[in-house]
Amino acid sequence: MKKALSLLAALSLMLSFTACGDSGNAGTDGSTADANTSSEEVKESESESESEAETPSDGTKEKINVYSFTNEVPDMVQKYIDTHPDFAAKYEMNDTQIPTTNGEYQPALDAALADGGVDMFAAEAAFVLKYTQGEGSKYAAPYEDLGIDVSQVETAEIAPYTVDIGTNPDGKLVGLGYQATGGAFIYRRSIAKDVFGTDDPATVQKEIGPGWDKFFEAAEKLKAKGYGIVSGDGDIWHAVENSSDSGWVVDDKLVIDQKRENFLDLSKKLMDNDYHNDTQDWTDDWYADMAGTGKKGILGFFGPAWLINYTMKDNVHDTFGDWAVCEPPVGFFWGGTWVIGCKDSDKKEAVGKIIEWITLNTDEDGLQYMWANGTFYPDKPTKDCVASGVVMKKSNGEVDILGGQNMFDVFVPANANANGKNLTPYDEGINSLWRDQVRQYTAGNKDRETAIADFKQAVADKFDLETE
Repeated sequence: MKKALSLLAALSLMLSFTACGDSGNAGTDGSTADANTSSEEVKESESESESEAETPSDGTKEKINVYSFTNEVPDMVQKYIDTHPDFAAKYEMNDTQIPTTNGEYQPALDAALADGGVDMFAAEAAFVLKYTQGEGSKYAAPYEDLGIDVSQVETAEIAPYTVDIGTNPDGKLVGLGYQATGGAFIYRRSIAKDVFGTDDPATVQKEIGPGWDKFFEAAEKLKAKGYGIVSGDGDIWHAVENSSDSGWVVDDKLVIDQKRENFLDLSKKLMDNDYHNDTQDWTDDWYADMAGTGKKGILGFFGPAWLINYTMKDNVHDTFGDWAVCEPPVGFFWGGTWVIGCKDSDKKEAVGKIIEWITLNTDEDGLQYMWANGTFYPDKPTKDCVASGVVMKKSNGEVDILGGQNMFDVFVPANANANGKNLTPYDEGINSLWRDQVRQYTAGNKDRETAIADFKQAVADKFDLETE
C-alpha cells in the first residue's frame, strides 16, 4: 500500500479537467495551469488587499497560505479579501501555485503540509481522495471545525457525488468543490436532425439511452447515414468508469467491476462495427472530429461543461453553434477541484469564511453565482456548472456554442445522477493500464483473456496490490 501511494505523485498527470478557469491553459482533466507558470517553476506571490479598510496599528496582516495547481482558487481567495473590507483589514494571501504537469504539485504540497505551512489547498479529482480519505486526510480539517454550517449542503443542493468524495472515513465533510462536473452527451444538431429528424434534446436523449443497448441502436442508425456516434472509445470511458458500482481497489485488492470489464466489449463493438473514427482523446484527430473535419461526421462527445467551455470552444471552428446537450445513457462525472482547510492552521475561522463563500454561498455575491453566470472574470466571461443546484436553477446557462441552449437544464440532473463512491487513490495509474490493454484487444493484438491477464500483471508490477 505504501509503495503504491508513494507512486501517486509521479503518476499525477492532467486528468478529469477539474476546475477549469478560462484564465489558464487547459489540461486533459479540466484543470488549468497559469499561463505565466511553467512546470519548472513555482509561483509564489503575496497578494496585497485593495481594500481601504484600516490595517492593524503595526501595519502587519496575518497571511493565509494557499496551495493550488492553478490560479483559480488563489483568485477566489483574493476576490473574497477584496470584497470583504473588514476581513481585508486583518488578512492577506500568500499563494503558491505549482502545476500538476510533471507530478510536481503533490510532493511540494505534502512537504508544506508536514511543515504546517498551509492554511488551505486545492485538490483535483485525480488525487483528491488522498487528501479526503487517504493518507493525506490527516491534514484535512472537518468543515465544522472551520466554523462552517454543513447543513447548507442540503439547502444549497450541493451535488451529492462531490459530498461523497469530500467526506473523510469518519463521516466528516472535509472538502467541497465550487464547480460540478456531472457529464452530459454533447451532440451535433445538424447530424441529429439528419438521422433522428430533430435536434430536440428530449428526443435525442431517448434515442441514445438510457443504457448502452439504446446507445448502440442509435449508432447503427447513424452508421446507415455515414456517421459515427463518437470519435473514439475514450469518449465513452469516463461514462463507463464513473458509473461503475465499485472502484478499482477494495481492501488493498484489485477489483475489476463488471461495468468496467464490459468496456472491453463496448470498445470492440465500436471498432468492429465502424461506429467511430478510432481516435484517441486529446489528439489532433479527436479535435478534428469536433470541427467536423474528421474521417466521417461524428454525432457527439461525453463530458461535463468544462469540456464545452475549455476544449470544444477552441476546436469546433465552423461547427460553433451546431451543438446541444442532453442527458447521457448513464450518469457519470469527470474531473473537478475540491477546496480543503488544514487542521494545523491557526486561522481556521478565517479559512472557514473563505471556503464557505467559495463552496456553499448561494447569494448573487457568492463565488458560485459569479462562476455560473460568467461574471467572476469580467474580461473572460465563461458560464460554468457549479456544485449548487440552487445557484444553477436561478442562473442563466444559455451559451452560444450550444445555439443558445440553457445547459443548466441538463447539467443539474446530470450532477445529481453522478456517483462519487467508486473512486480510489489509484485511479489515474490503473486507468492508463486498463485503457492500454483495451486498445490492444480491440486492435486484435490480444484476445480478451490475455488482455485481462496482462492488465492484472501490470497492476501487480506497478502497485503493491493483491490481484486475483
